[in-house]
Amino acid sequence: MENGAAQPVIVAIDGPSGTGKSSTSKAVAAQLGLSYLDTGAQYRAITWWMVTNGIDIEDPSAIAAVAGKPEIVSGTDPADPTITVDGTDVAGPIRTQEVTSQVSAVSAVPEVRARITELQRSIAAGAEQGIVVEGRDIGTTVLPDADLKIFLTASPEARAARRSGELKGADVNATREALVKRDAADSSRKTSPLAKADDAVEVDTTELTLAQVIECVVTLVEEKRAGK
Repeated sequence: MENGAAQPVIVAIDGPSGTGKSSTSKAVAAQLGLSYLDTGAQYRAITWWMVTNGIDIEDPSAIAAVAGKPEIVSGTDPADPTITVDGTDVAGPIRTQEVTSQVSAVSAVPEVRARITELQRSIAAGAEQGIVVEGRDIGTTVLPDADLKIFLTASPEARAARRSGELKGADVNATREALVKRDAADSSRKTSPLAKADDAVEVDTTELTLAQVIECVVTLVEEKRAGK
């Protein structure tokens, strides 16, 4: 391989909620001039579409039947990541509690995962400079050949504190319970569970500031680019 600087680099960042995945991924992509993809937003977008269209979330076959219908478009600029469904900007609506509480059920449907995984792979393949892709099954399922795989972790307490800081006025204990429940659902699903790839670098963010996590990941990417 010739000088790594010219080579597009594909970075997979996985881990549960509240580990600083999104903030880290966006900052790393911006700093290194890479594209950025929030795969969780895509699952939220398809969930929002299901909820908006009155699809029975309790019925996997009903979800599967319409998984191909919504057109989901992700903008990959880390400074301004956008997401639309059928041309409608859904960046705000997909963050509601209604969507958050149902995204695991929709994401567990194999037809939904197949559809979104295909979308994610085509976006990654089209990123000319390279891309940071964050999610829960990127290093294991979506991009198993990623140049660098990182798995962010943190204690449930630290994650709940961060999430309730994001969700203004949220109760930390309730947030912790919701996180643990969602992780359990996502880790135990049959299709592409939340899991650490064997060749992923694990970064425990419990005791680190966001700036330290970003610095750590940037260093890992730069070492990978330099061919170390």
